[in-house]
Amino acid sequence: MLVLSRQRDESIVIGDNIVVTIVDIRGDKVRLGINAPTEIPVHRQEIYDAIQRENRRAAQLDPKDARGLGGPATDAKRPTPGQ
Repeated sequence: MLVLSRQRDESIVIGDNIVVTIVDIRGDKVRLGINAPTEIPVHRQEIYDAIQRENRRAAQLDPKDARGLGGPATDAKRPTPGQ
């Protein structure tokens, strides 16, 4: 892990298109501003971990558990042709 010291309003650059700026420091908390392309997701660690857990859970679903999801409703009344 690379460890850098930065002060308020100083930045680090990751690659060619990600800039992390120290926005504020209050006690033991640091506020970061992250400027990255929209196609690069940026999440807090706990959110990223939750997304990964949910993706693993969804990948383990039995296909028959998802039967009917996203498809046409089977109990909806549909008009017959000519009505």
